[in-house]
Amino acid sequence: MRIDVNGFVGAYPFRRVPGTSVDALLQAMDRVGIDQAWVSHLPSVFWRDPAAGNPWLYGTARRSDRLRPIPAVHPGLAGWEQQVREAVADQVPAVRCDPMHYGLDPTGKEMRALAHCCGTEGLPLLLAVRLEDARQRHPNDVAGELPPSAIRTLVRTDPAVRLVVTHADRSFVEEVHFGSTPDEAARVWWDICWLWGPPEDHLQTVLHTVGIERFVFGTGQPLRLPEASIAKLDLLDLGADQRAAIESVNATSIAAAVSRSP
Repeated sequence: MRIDVNGFVGAYPFRRVPGTSVDALLQAMDRVGIDQAWVSHLPSVFWRDPAAGNPWLYGTARRSDRLRPIPAVHPGLAGWEQQVREAVADQVPAVRCDPMHYGLDPTGKEMRALAHCCGTEGLPLLLAVRLEDARQRHPNDVAGELPPSAIRTLVRTDPAVRLVVTHADRSFVEEVHFGSTPDEAARVWWDICWLWGPPEDHLQTVLHTVGIERFVFGTGQPLRLPEASIAKLDLLDLGADQRAAIESVNATSIAAAVSRSP
């Protein structure tokens, strides 16, 4: 079983990206052996009201039992609490928020309110550090990268807050993990898409120092090639149980906690 917690559908506004349709995503999943993908609506990241893409995303995910929707929530706009309640009712694995693209202070009152609400509802909050390498971004793509301080602040907002962080590199992971209490660190999961494999061996290092239980499989496709995340695991000396934890077991435990929440 292989679960990709970091997939997107929909057009990217700053360049032509192949493979953004639902059918193309499913074909890519078949190509690399991904059984299930948690998918976000890529255009919504850049919309004034990102939640406007959620109905389309819910409907799209219903087309295939291999897709799980990750709806967007903007805590600076009216009605965001209802969007969280709808997400809980639909038993989605998580909701996402991209404060740097929304023009929100990533440690401000709106984000803390969202984190607290998600914690109360037993719903993980997914945040991306970045979507693309800064060196290839369009001049109109001016959103900054999410700082490590935002993750530390949000996970401390409520003892029930759980965060899934994508596109983080080794220094980001280490700054948050080793700057947090054990309880806080145990409520943050990291996808592997931005962690270098050989020869730097950043992924191998953090798996050893941070712990395999803190990592989930993510690709960032179609903005990134899904083969890259698989190759990084292939190049590691992992036991079957260790690899299964990264590829599916850890993500399954996150999603299962949502369905058990009152």
